[in-house]
Amino acid sequence: MATARLSDKQRAGRLGEDRALAHLQARGLSLVERNFRCKGGEIDLIMREREALVFVEVRQRAGASHGGAAASVTPAKRRRLIVAAQAYLLRLAILPPCRFDVVAIEAGVLSWLRAAIDASD
Repeated sequence: MATARLSDKQRAGRLGEDRALAHLQARGLSLVERNFRCKGGEIDLIMREREALVFVEVRQRAGASHGGAAASVTPAKRRRLIVAAQAYLLRLAILPPCRFDVVAIEAGVLSWLRAAIDASD
């Protein structure tokens, strides 16, 4: 998607993803794929940490009203992430260990929540 065609909300989301990506890369993770989309959902960032694949949801909020950024990952959103991860994993010949992380950016403060989503949810 061309940057000029993005809405203000989409531009802010892209900047949040850029910030999350830089944070994770600075901590040794490497990018595998960005904005993986399938019929069942989307994954913002797919990263590799050693042998593990890390599916990352990036959430950004101006403040803590309505529960804040991390709390905005609802059960429905978790299910869509899991469905998208399953679709991604079907493309692989060998299944690596996996986890779901959340990068929450709230009032400009970034928090990396490792293993924040349980795939059995």
